[in-house]
Amino acid sequence: MFALVDCNNFYASCERVFQPQWEGKPVVILSNNDGCVIARSNEAKALGIPMGAPAFQYQKVFQQQGVKVFSSNYPLYGDMSSRVMKILEQYTPEVEIYSIDEAFLRFKGFDHINLNSHCQQMRQQVQQWTGIPVSVGVGPSKALAKIANKIAKKFADKTQGVYCIDTEDKRLKALKWTSIGDVWGIGRQHRKRLEALGIMTALDFVRLPDTWVRQHMSVLGLRLKKDLQGLPFIQLEETIPTKKSIATTRSFEGTLNHFDALEERVTTFATSCAEKLRRQNSNCTALLIFVRSDPHKKGATPYRNSCTLNLPYPSNSSITIGKYAVMGLKAIYREGIAYKKAGVLVLGLHPAATRQLSLFEAHVGKHQALMHAIDSIHRRFGPHQMKLANQDLKRTWKMKQEHLSKGFTTKLSETIVVK
Repeated sequence: MFALVDCNNFYASCERVFQPQWEGKPVVILSNNDGCVIARSNEAKALGIPMGAPAFQYQKVFQQQGVKVFSSNYPLYGDMSSRVMKILEQYTPEVEIYSIDEAFLRFKGFDHINLNSHCQQMRQQVQQWTGIPVSVGVGPSKALAKIANKIAKKFADKTQGVYCIDTEDKRLKALKWTSIGDVWGIGRQHRKRLEALGIMTALDFVRLPDTWVRQHMSVLGLRLKKDLQGLPFIQLEETIPTKKSIATTRSFEGTLNHFDALEERVTTFATSCAEKLRRQNSNCTALLIFVRSDPHKKGATPYRNSCTLNLPYPSNSSITIGKYAVMGLKAIYREGIAYKKAGVLVLGLHPAATRQLSLFEAHVGKHQALMHAIDSIHRRFGPHQMKLANQDLKRTWKMKQEHLSKGFTTKLSETIVVK
């Protein structure tokens, strides 16, 4: 049997753990730079606040309805997610972290254990130890566990947050209840095609011939159908896949009108990408650099451009990646433009252990040792302690976060003090 554990309104729940005065009240979380709504509590959903709502357009609604607004605090959310996942690992050794607030579990060899009681205990422990409410769906496959989770969340009072699809009758009822657009893995285009054929529920979908599903939805669609039939064709991902590309992109607080200022930002973004590469023990073989003017500023010259460069050898050195990022910036920079956003993407990622050595670059090995030393210093004394020469030593990137909560579990200076 498989289980899907989903944290309820995760971002809002993380904020409420340390500020319980907002329990039962509408809460929304804003994106980077306080741009738009990316998470809502149930109370905020009931007020009709949509996902993606621009914050500046809903200011009056927030004030009139008493909505508490938080800037996104990703370090806090990531730490709380890690705490939840560690608790789940106590209940089964087979755990796939699907997202920051979701995890699939496989209960292999639990034939003589009441899984409903087991999951109720797990749910209560997560709530007690972290303060995060979760819903648990259990089924003979991942797709059915996903549907069971929706039922557990939809009918929380009746299910107590846990629902098991453990009989054929429950499976058929769950499939009949689930609309085709809510099936895990059915995208917008497939939904339109299926609805045009009169396939309105998951039960209608599993009754389609295998040959039709294979022809029109590929082998992935056929696996999904088998999964919904209770045959576990979609297995747990046993390892965390490494990223195929890494990006650092930012909108500026104002606009940048000079090359030196833009160069400093692009170098900083390149350095950030290099640090992320080293954390996952990868090298990149190419860079993409882009710049963009402010599309909303009236009278400004519209401009956007990008440039891709291949590196002479795979690297995760901040020096090398920063150097080529500036070369790309020089190729696309135009005078007289008010730049609002820039970014660096590192592409062609390979494991660092399989790096091809270069006969013509004597400093490659020195870079590796230097980057290791810099990373060690940052781990001990904090980030941004050492920078490249064309970075501003006194400047650290700061997003617009007017409603940011404290780092209750990530900053020692901001932990709760009990008097």
